[in-house]
Amino acid sequence: MIESLLLNLESHDVVSEQEQALLRNMISRERRFKVDEDIVSEGSRPGYSTLLVDGFAARYKFMADGTRQITALHIAGDFVDLHAFLLKTMDHGIVAMSPCHVAFIEHSDLKAISDTHPHLSRLFWLETLVDGAIHREWIVAMGRRSKKAHIAHLICELFMRLQVVRRTSGLSFHFPLTQLELADVLGISIVHLNKTLQVLRKEGLLTWINQTITILDWPQLQKLAQFDPTYLSLDVEPR
Repeated sequence: MIESLLLNLESHDVVSEQEQALLRNMISRERRFKVDEDIVSEGSRPGYSTLLVDGFAARYKFMADGTRQITALHIAGDFVDLHAFLLKTMDHGIVAMSPCHVAFIEHSDLKAISDTHPHLSRLFWLETLVDGAIHREWIVAMGRRSKKAHIAHLICELFMRLQVVRRTSGLSFHFPLTQLELADVLGISIVHLNKTLQVLRKEGLLTWINQTITILDWPQLQKLAQFDPTYLSLDVEPR
């Protein structure tokens, strides 16, 4: 159940057999969520953190007028709310964007890790730091990149993150969001999104057919996005 988590952690540093066994034994329970079902609700105080075993989930905030802004996308191998271990009260929600399979680790077990297994504790800390780095890139994209470059950057990021947890096939990956949901991610209208996607298709950079995105020209897509994966910290080195 934690294979995707191990792949994620091992993209940063070596995880010992003892640490792997400890993580396997910490799963207290599991659950499956339907599309559009809240995995974690805003204002809740969970006593556990949630590992996404399979599927796509999103962090989101609702505005007073009912509009929604998605602030992060989560994939298999991500803790969607590791920060809740210390923050306690959730100031945003986590929603299933596809059918999701999750596993729960009690906060008491995470505390034991922080007390007795400093290396694992640092790797979990790194996960929250990478989350923060992704947020910074999203802010830069929304504020300074063209919408075409913004979409290109998101696709490059998702491809590399999914590749780590072996959820890609060649240059293709499953992407279950609708165009309306992707517009929520990007903070643009669906009309603007549709027009921009048509430009990317016409330029021979990608296709998006039946929930599958295929990158047709990876070097050119990276160039358009000015994509530098340094912020994902994918070098394996002692932490």
